Amino acid sequence: MASKTALTVQHLETLGARRLAELLLDITTNDASAKRRLRLELTALTSPKAIAPEISKRLGQIARARSFLDARKVNELATDLDAQRRAIVERVAALDPAEALDLMWRLVEMADAVLQRCDDSNGRLDKLFSIAHRDLGKLAEAAKPDPIALAERALSMLERDHFSSYENLIETISSSLGSTGLEHLRQKLVELSKQPVPRLAEEDREVIGWGSDGPIYLDRVLASGRESMIRGNLRIIADLQGDVDSYIAQYSDEARKQPGVAADFAGRLLAAGRANDALRILNDAKPVRHHLFNLPWEDARIEVLDALGRNDDAQAARWSCFERFLSVKHLRSHLKRLPDFDDVEAERRALDQVEHFDQLLPALAFLVSWPALDRAARLVTRRATELDGNYYELLSPAADALAAKYPLAATLALRAMIDFTLIQGRSARYRHAARHLLECESLASAINDFGAFESHVTYKTRLQVEHARKTGFWSLLS
Repeated sequence: MASKTALTVQHLETLGARRLAELLLDITTNDASAKRRLRLELTALTSPKAIAPEISKRLGQIARARSFLDARKVNELATDLDAQRRAIVERVAALDPAEALDLMWRLVEMADAVLQRCDDSNGRLDKLFSIAHRDLGKLAEAAKPDPIALAERALSMLERDHFSSYENLIETISSSLGSTGLEHLRQKLVELSKQPVPRLAEEDREVIGWGSDGPIYLDRVLASGRESMIRGNLRIIADLQGDVDSYIAQYSDEARKQPGVAADFAGRLLAAGRANDALRILNDAKPVRHHLFNLPWEDARIEVLDALGRNDDAQAARWSCFERFLSVKHLRSHLKRLPDFDDVEAERRALDQVEHFDQLLPALAFLVSWPALDRAARLVTRRATELDGNYYELLSPAADALAAKYPLAATLALRAMIDFTLIQGRSARYRHAARHLLECESLASAINDFGAFESHVTYKTRLQVEHARKTGFWSLLS
């Protein structure tokens, strides 16, 4: 049961309206943001139509400010702006959706100017403007503005976006733009892309940094940013219009060769029923066949081959991914499509390959994940000297998985982590290494034959001799 002095609505109500009012006045004496919040609430209660001018006045004050704000002041500003945002949504919108939309536009439009003069390292302002974006979309639906006017205002914002503050703007208001507004905005962006960017005389150009090729000029950075903004938003519009070709056209020839980009194209083309075009795009790309970053390209190609009815080629591609990347997902997918009994033989052949894979740790991770713990145990005992104890995120779960049935293999995995920690003097890991040594002691009773490996007593004695000075470690075992 909550204490009677806990700060809840029910408990505070017992103080009575007058006492609460006195406390609020006292608490807000030196808090300008809190005072403004109270005035907004009073205005909404006593004169609802006056709240919009009050919000407009405050937004104007914030927009005109130029002083730089540190983290503490940023929190105050964020609280203030959020109060204005909530008042627009909760108070103004109920009386006049169009006026609420206009006020929310003004709030969102000041994002760049505000962020330029603030230390928003905690991201609070960025989050607030993101919420305001979502509010903008809802208010636009309620106000039902002219689609062309809405598109023009959106374009005006996008043209001066230097902080990617408005990168989701078109998607947010897309339902209100409709096909007419989207097409108008697309045409305007295309026109803008054809306009040359003014280039300043050399002596008037502002240098904002230095690169390997010399000075970095502000006008070039802004020009590059404008091009990126135009291409990015034309891609968004193409997506909303269902125009895959226009979407692809916003990428350079070089970018289209990148495997991740090609995979993205292929997914869109496949969804549009254009599997042959998807395969052509993928085949024109330049993936590095043994690089994990290219798995999206591999997956896209498999999906396209399936869509084209080239099932044998898709199966071969799945097997190839398994062989090159030791991909559990691709092997399972391959086996799932084999006839009964064929899958058993294919699984045995695959696990044989994994057990004899050149790279030990990926093979161990695969066998534990599959799971094929008997094979994982054989792998560990056969290649114990190759275990890299630095990879605790792999060896620790492997030891846990092996402990019940294969205590010797589990012990060898634990010893690898202990040895690495002590030899490298990683004091931050001493606590874990001590726990691992205790686990080895617990497992020792279940091991009938250590074979060529040291018994637990011998191993621990050797550690005590070789690492006697690491008192921080040994103190954890006393």
